[in-house]
Amino acid sequence: MKLKRVRDAARPEIALTLDGQPMTGQAGDTLLTALLSAEGGFLNTNPFLNEPRAGFCYMGACQDCWVDVDGRGRVRACSTLAEPGMSVRRL
Repeated sequence: MKLKRVRDAARPEIALTLDGQPMTGQAGDTLLTALLSAEGGFLNTNPFLNEPRAGFCYMGACQDCWVDVDGRGRVRACSTLAEPGMSVRRL
């Protein structure tokens, strides 16, 4: 699963880590957009099928997109802007 950018694809890249692995996003991305735009990106694993999945509502209402950000604790990936150097861990 990978999102395809159709607008603003020329924004500057930013470097983050996800589960200890380097990844990139673009300035202005939410964490969810950065995760899903990365090659092989996904948000979490379906607990019943053990398959990768994306978020559910994409607007902060469903509680499905929690991630841990070093220094901030649990945040919603859909409404938290990605920042250079962030260390993100899937929950």
